[in-house]
Amino acid sequence: MTELAAGVWPPAPMTTERLILRESAARDREACIELHASPEVLAYLGGPRPRAELERTVPEVPGRLPGWFVVELDGAMIGTVQLKPHVPEHPGNRRLEAGKTELGYLFLPEAWGHGYATEACAAALDWFADALPGEPVVLYTQTANARSMRLAAKLGFTELERFEAWGAEQWFGRWSPVAPSAGAVPA
Repeated sequence: MTELAAGVWPPAPMTTERLILRESAARDREACIELHASPEVLAYLGGPRPRAELERTVPEVPGRLPGWFVVELDGAMIGTVQLKPHVPEHPGNRRLEAGKTELGYLFLPEAWGHGYATEACAAALDWFADALPGEPVVLYTQTANARSMRLAAKLGFTELERFEAWGAEQWFGRWSPVAPSAGAVPA
């Protein structure tokens, strides 16, 4: 992901059919705190963090990192999509060979069930494929997280393995951008 810092980040805001993906701003701080304090949002990610701790530690402008998109609907932040460095839990882990970048996402519960995560993640992956052609992206999720499992399938992630960690079965998959066929002619 260091390639993102080398000149393609931050991108101009991206617009999908219903959403805007953009760099974070100070106005996103409260929604960011809400995401990380939510028991529903973090049910499969170790649980929520105390709101008082978040109030102290979340910077004025949260998520100022290459690959960190705010997802906005009608002028309000509803979630985030991150394309971040893939760092497996153990050095030398063969999962690192699957890809250098990991997809992550968090959406406020009121945004669930409307297809926003699919729309936003697909836009971020399309941007990534243009920024770093041919580079795969990996994804981890708990198999018990039915919503994330469905999203991985919709986005075209292929299962590489399942493993036990943190007291639950985990799913690990990879997404590779579709390369144009040799005979394809650009439109």
